[in-house]
Amino acid sequence: MAEQLIGAIEAGGTKFVAVLARTDGTILARTRIPTETPATCFPALIEFYAQASATHGPISAFGIASFGPIDIDPASCAYGTFTTTPKPGWAGARFHDALASFGAPIVVDTDVNGAAIGECLAGAGKGCQTLAYTTIGTGIGTGVVRDGRALMGFSHYESGHIKPPHDFAVDPFVGCCPYHGDCLEGLASGAAIERRWGRSLDQMANDPDAIPLIAGYIAHLSCTLVLLHMPDRLIFGGGVMKAPGLIEAVRTRTEAALNGYINHPRFDPGLKAYIVAPGLGDDAGITGAIALARQALSGAY
Repeated sequence: MAEQLIGAIEAGGTKFVAVLARTDGTILARTRIPTETPATCFPALIEFYAQASATHGPISAFGIASFGPIDIDPASCAYGTFTTTPKPGWAGARFHDALASFGAPIVVDTDVNGAAIGECLAGAGKGCQTLAYTTIGTGIGTGVVRDGRALMGFSHYESGHIKPPHDFAVDPFVGCCPYHGDCLEGLASGAAIERRWGRSLDQMANDPDAIPLIAGYIAHLSCTLVLLHMPDRLIFGGGVMKAPGLIEAVRTRTEAALNGYINHPRFDPGLKAYIVAPGLGDDAGITGAIALARQALSGAY
């Protein structure tokens, strides 16, 4: 019997990373496609997979870890469709329509869920039963994984739109979320930081207030994740988290805010082993997308 091959896509707001891989994760072909609009991105995606399958063999399943908001309910007639995404041109676009010509099953999840699954399988979340992965970048989102599978309700979680305490005397910035103003994404995302200060957080080493301010907002999310999900570990990735001193400040603020309430061996003093950076770096999302393709192949979704 010929070896089964899978397609995996990490669909980001700026670019798509698409691979053809063996089921063990060995990548046979890889490309990057500018996200732009469905009218330009989807034809390029189809062309890549048509050429890759002509070279290596037919595609048996697809796994997609995508930006959103997107319908990730397999029982929904709109499964795989972008919903209220602010990305111009993408609302109403559907992965299943774009990839229908390959005749393969498709599993779609969010980009942060994909990254969480990847980190749980092969990164900083290895050995964790429950893991929360948060990206703090252009936007903010969290994926929560239990036993290698992402949790959800009727849709995916939206941690970036939780509203943290906002002291306007300390931070007069009104926020930039088009829906909620000063939600977490409106205050602490890369876009919010640029809007507030005109530069990225890693360029503000000489401002003694910038890191503590952003760390306070992120720590509010940390505490919320702990209290709602009790994960074995919190991973924080994304471009904003690369700012020097930020993850250390988030640990300090989280520990102070919880104030000793959580007494468990997972909570090491200083939270250095509990709140960590990603272990897979930029490969977390595509690793998770490959795992989603394996779910599609097995029918376990």
